[in-house]
Amino acid sequence: MITAILFWVLATGAVASAAAVFIVDSMARASYALAVSFICVGAIIVQLDLDYIGVITILMMVMEMAIMAVFMVMYMGMNPALMPMDMTHNKRRSAVISLLVFLLLAAGALLIDWPARAGVPAQDPTGALGQALMGSKMLVMLTISPVLFATIVAAGVLANPRGRYDRRGDGLDRRGDDGRTEPEDPIRGGLGR
Repeated sequence: MITAILFWVLATGAVASAAAVFIVDSMARASYALAVSFICVGAIIVQLDLDYIGVITILMMVMEMAIMAVFMVMYMGMNPALMPMDMTHNKRRSAVISLLVFLLLAAGALLIDWPARAGVPAQDPTGALGQALMGSKMLVMLTISPVLFATIVAAGVLANPRGRYDRRGDGLDRRGDDGRTEPEDPIRGGLGR
């Protein structure tokens, strides 16, 4: 009973947070909503006794959304959580296509004559899956992952050494000398030339 309730709570959370990606008005909020959706999906996978795949799904998606948020903060001119945006384009056609794809996948899942199981499952399915995916390189990949993340962040820092506050400092809401909303840019170039 508890398992069924937990499944439905996680499934509802996954669908609701996935829908929130297209409802919220900023890229940062959309990234976090997508991360919550994948966390719920990963928890459902763990609940199906596929611990390795579930935990890897959660870790990969959380790291992916964290990297996305880091790059948004580094490269956007202002806080991305405050920038309004619309994630929906061509709404009618995309709704029709998504409904047709859903019906096709649901029909395939319900109408296909699934084959009977051949062979016996491994004693440790998690270990067998890890060996099938990475073989003896599993420990190497676990070690390299944080190094790759640090390299990505370092590359971003080196590519933009001045940072986002170098042009105008922290006072982004101050007015220019002529009373305009934005002060004159002390560094010429770019679109403002």
